[in-house]
Amino acid sequence: MTRDNLVDDNVSYRFPVSVKGVLFVDDKVVLLKNERDEWELPGGKLEPGEEPESCVVREIEEELGVEATTAELLDNWVYTIRDGVIVYIVTFGCPVLSRARVTHSPEHKAVGLFALDEVPGLTMPEGYKRSITAWARRLGMAA
Repeated sequence: MTRDNLVDDNVSYRFPVSVKGVLFVDDKVVLLKNERDEWELPGGKLEPGEEPESCVVREIEEELGVEATTAELLDNWVYTIRDGVIVYIVTFGCPVLSRARVTHSPEHKAVGLFALDEVPGLTMPEGYKRSITAWARRLGMAA
């Protein structure tokens, strides 16, 4: 690789990475309501030096007060939140390890537990809906 190629690569557009987890409690998916009044999966921005799996486990603990782990990568896509705000989303299926009461941090308006048949009607990105369906299928909860 030439020096010119390295310079070009360093000025290319960079997307922030947001790592999200799909988790079920009592056969209901756990979602958080954000400041845009959309439902979203728990998770957050990948920090420097952090692995995506560690990021989502940390974020789930911080946002929900629940201990979880990652089982498998479900999906990834580029999402435009609004003009000029674009993020790269990565989702994991996350088994719950603790049975603590699900709460939510002050960064969200509410927490909700939704049955699978409620998910299609929720205001949320289609990529999250795909990830929820994919994880539910892998768990034998959906056809």
